[in-house]
Amino acid sequence: MLRRRDSKASEAAVDLTPMIDMTFILLIFFMVSTTFVKDMKLDINRPGAHTQVVASTKAVRIYIDRQGETFLDGEPVRVWAIQGRVRDLLRGMTQKSVLVVADDQVPSGRLVEVVDQARLAGAEDVGVATVAEAGEG
Repeated sequence: MLRRRDSKASEAAVDLTPMIDMTFILLIFFMVSTTFVKDMKLDINRPGAHTQVVASTKAVRIYIDRQGETFLDGEPVRVWAIQGRVRDLLRGMTQKSVLVVADDQVPSGRLVEVVDQARLAGAEDVGVATVAEAGEG
């Protein structure tokens, strides 16, 4: 008594659902782990320094242009409003650092005022962006 198989060949089906799920999981992982650094299109000549340390790409950036106007997230912001805005941005960050990118023509009083507002907002590390100068020979 031999059993006969159906004469129809059984179709082999490949389930693509797990592969699609993994593709979307990888896509989400790369989107979340990628850092987006957006520099504004301001014409800023940074002051030079002989010593410098590379700033974190996750630092909150405050820009001060030649006229002394301040910018945060690409939008103009008054100095008195910097503390509240920076506090909101730092709230979800583990590394609470702020980088002030100022033109070399900005008065030191304005720079100190912006740095002070950033520290009052809770920034643990506040730096000023500079360009590297050639070493003395």
